Amino acid sequence: MTRSEAWHQAERVLAVRLDALGDVLMTGPALRALKKSRPGRRITLLTSAAGAEGAALLPEVEEVIVYNAPWMKATTIQEHSGLDWEMINGLQRRFDAAVIFTVYSQSPLPAALFCCLAEIPMRLAHCRENPYQLLTDWVPETEPQQQIRHEVTRQLDLVATIGCQEPDHRLSIQIPKVSRQHALGHLQKAGLDPYLPWVVIHPGASAPSRRYPPAQFAQAARRLVLDVDMQVLFTGSPAESGLIENIQNAMGVPSFSLVGKLDVSELAALIAMAPLLVANNTGPVHIAAAVGTPVIVLYALTNPQHTPWDVVHRVLNHDVSCKYCYTSICPEIHHNCLALVPPESIVEAVWSILVEAGRLGHDASSSTTVTPALMSE
Repeated sequence: MTRSEAWHQAERVLAVRLDALGDVLMTGPALRALKKSRPGRRITLLTSAAGAEGAALLPEVEEVIVYNAPWMKATTIQEHSGLDWEMINGLQRRFDAAVIFTVYSQSPLPAALFCCLAEIPMRLAHCRENPYQLLTDWVPETEPQQQIRHEVTRQLDLVATIGCQEPDHRLSIQIPKVSRQHALGHLQKAGLDPYLPWVVIHPGASAPSRRYPPAQFAQAARRLVLDVDMQVLFTGSPAESGLIENIQNAMGVPSFSLVGKLDVSELAALIAMAPLLVANNTGPVHIAAAVGTPVIVLYALTNPQHTPWDVVHRVLNHDVSCKYCYTSICPEIHHNCLALVPPESIVEAVWSILVEAGRLGHDASSSTTVTPALMSE
């Protein structure tokens, strides 16, 4: 029996993606390839607490298990030994196979050991070093020495090695009807008129190196209101309320805010309604790609693999010699890859992208204008 034939027989597959919301969404096409390659296959996703918010929107995933793995960067330091064995025992003998999804700077070996101890018989991942028995299906790591792929392509290539192909590579999410109703209700309560031109600005990001300067966001937002006659709506987490309040105050003109008022599914519904999203390189950019909303991303040159996927977009940054540093904090301190992007370029990009996409003044209550083929309730 070939490896592809053995994998084709696997009905219960554990997908391991322990990263954040955007990473989970970019894994969606690969999960769809796994799901569709065998009728009746059930996909369970093991992910972080942040990733679980995105996983809940993926139509390919039947079950989500949350685990904040101690070997992942974002995990808070805590005592894990008891929890680890509890999780392993919970996974034991439940699955026929496991696929471990990582970015190329991550080692899959801790997760592979985890799956091995859980007695999952087939285990697939990219790996830089020889994994020996930890992986039954080893795809040698070739990045960045030989190539650098978009994150979507990387994960599709991984599952293709076991015969799982998917011709439609788009991101896709499903948004509950109630979340759409809530999002529209939040818009109405905020006082924004969705029948007039408007734009969502999401100025936060988890890593400081990926944040466009707030003063420059304020300048761009002010010009959008005064020069383009657009309503500006800010979104963000509760922790970002101070950041966005400062931006709004610096604008000197009226704007709207739903900061801290939306859960992830409501944020997705809002972005699906919006004519355009302006954001740093962060999760909402990939939500926009999944619902087909044009996006302008202030894309710090920390890495090249996470640009908007298969959606109308503009990527704004300033070329620097220190690009692709792969760090959360700018090692040069200057942040020039973002700081040297003039606010006027955002205004120009907004105007051109909305004209190109034909999204000026579209009907926010009409699902047909915001719903691509793969998005369903």
